[in-house]
Amino acid sequence: MSVLPLVFTSGWASGINAYAVVLLFGIFGATGLSDEIPESLQRTDVLVTAGVLFLCEAVADKIPYVDSAWDTAHTVIRPVSGAVVAALLAGESGSLPELAAGAVGGSTALMSHLVKAGTRMAVNTSPEPFSNIGVSVAEDLGVAGVVTFAVFNPVAAAVVAGSLLLLGLVVLLFLASRIRRFLRRRAQRREEERMARPGGQGPHG
Repeated sequence: MSVLPLVFTSGWASGINAYAVVLLFGIFGATGLSDEIPESLQRTDVLVTAGVLFLCEAVADKIPYVDSAWDTAHTVIRPVSGAVVAALLAGESGSLPELAAGAVGGSTALMSHLVKAGTRMAVNTSPEPFSNIGVSVAEDLGVAGVVTFAVFNPVAAAVVAGSLLLLGLVVLLFLASRIRRFLRRRAQRREEERMARPGGQGPHG
């Protein structure tokens, strides 16, 4: 069977939590649950690094505004990770050119990352922190569930991932006004911080 469904699913999941994808795939390969996981993802140093970074993301992802800053820093990291993991999966199976797999994984990761980042901006317009925690936990559980499902039934998992990506894009459209509100607040906060620094000028110069 072509590895394309697994590539697509891993790309979607990487856009939400790239470290969880590497960690889960590595564990599945190291424990013998899947023969399609490349050995490079099963290395101990890779698993340890992915585990530490996953814990860092698990904390940062639940703190208002810190989560959006974290997302901004990962705008490049998540798509690149999705492309690399996809290329490695394709190279292991030999059923799909690595370059094509990287393009699919990277572009899918970019789309899901933009959905996640936009959703978090909308959530951050709410003053309480509990919504951030709830969304973060739901994302982590979703990634874990879909990636695990993909190892055993890649086609069905790809359908689920595609449906979630489409749903996320639709939700993002409905949240556009809240995202604009978040961006205005962030710009205002930066201006206030600039004015508070020594040498900052008042509103009248």
